[in-house]
This record gives sequence, C-alpha cells and structure tokens, in this order.
Amino acid sequence: MALATLPLRLPAAPAEGVALAIVYDTSGSMQQAVKNADGTKSPKYVIAKRALQAVLHRLQHFATNAPSGEARKIEAGLFVFSGNGASEFVRFGPFDGMDLARWTNNLPPPTAGTPLGNALETAAQAVLKSPQSRKHVLIITDGENTVGPKPETVLPGLKQQASRRQAAFSVHCVAFDVAAKVFEPLRKLGATVVGAANETQLNDQLTFILEKKILLEDEEPAPPKKTN
Repeated sequence: MALATLPLRLPAAPAEGVALAIVYDTSGSMQQAVKNADGTKSPKYVIAKRALQAVLHRLQHFATNAPSGEARKIEAGLFVFSGNGASEFVRFGPFDGMDLARWTNNLPPPTAGTPLGNALETAAQAVLKSPQSRKHVLIITDGENTVGPKPETVLPGLKQQASRRQAAFSVHCVAFDVAAKVFEPLRKLGATVVGAANETQLNDQLTFILEKKILLEDEEPAPPKKTN
C-alpha cells in the first residue's frame, strides 16, 4: 500500500513592499533653537515635527501613486525615546495615509535622554518581523547616545538577524545639528549617515534618504504596455 505523499510546503515569499520604522528624537536638547526655513530660529523639535509631517506626506504619495495604479504596500511605525529605551508612539503596521494626524499630534515633549542603541533595537525588531521585503529604520536625532548601549554596538546583531532571515535591512541616520562624524562608527557598519544643520538641510537630507535609499521608485520596473 503506497503511502500518501504530503505536498511540499515552501516558505512564503516576502511581500514586495516597504517596512519603515522611524525613530524620532525626544531628548531634552531638541528644545534648542536652530535656523528654520525662513532664516529665523525655532526649537529643533518644532522643525523636526514639520520634517516628520513632510516624510509622512511623501509616504502617502508613494503608496497611492504607483505606475501600475495599484496601491503600494507600506508598513510603518513611529518610535520615541522613553526612559532607557523607546516606546511605540504609532503602532507598527499597515500605513494609513488617511490618518496622518495621529503621527504628530501629542508627540512627547523633548525631555528624555538619548538611548539610541536601545531605540534602534526596538524599531529594528518591528521591521524584521514584517513580511515586506525592504526593511528600513530611519533615525532623526540631534545627539549622540547617552543611555544604554551605543547604536554601533547593537547594529551588528541586527544585521545577523536580518541575514538569517535573508532580509534586506538598512539603517539611516540624520544627524540634526550635530556633526555627522559622531555617527562614523555606524557608517562604517553600512548605515547611511548624513548631517543637517538647519531646517532646509534637514528636509533635503530626508528627501534624499527617502528617494534614493528607501522608496527607490527609480528602480521599479515600468508597468507592461497594454496590447490590443
């Protein structure tokens, strides 16, 4: 009597989408003022909030303007400093472009320390669990690590986890009003590190990272031409 043959169960292929965790600095130094877009000065947390809003609108545009006409898949979440680590201010999950206000309403005041390493660990675990194929952590910060492990200590272990999952995982750091060389150890580990001294530069650098490192619209294949 022949034994029944069970169907071979293959692992699910990753979804062709973007998983993005944003780490937003709520340390006390974000109260300090720098030049805004009109040349006067504003607190860094005010400028960073506007920059975050611009990032969200860019994600919304990306999600709803694919050449194929179908909505692109994005999972996203917002993480803020809290004690020795980070809390999930906007729960990581499918990105809702119709509900952007919840991302920036009632953001915590800038009073925390700077637990960059622990925040990176928390944000990265969210994207590593995502089924989307392109996994990114975007850090917007104005200072170096002051609480817990440094991010360059945490990153190698995260890269090993991503490798075991055969996942494309990237970290991008915008050094806002702090020398980018502070994050040179991260850059040597393959992270994107850019500096921004004011609002204009912050917006320019975030646009660069979104367009050239995360969303990669230029690399998407063109939709097939319709034939009669």
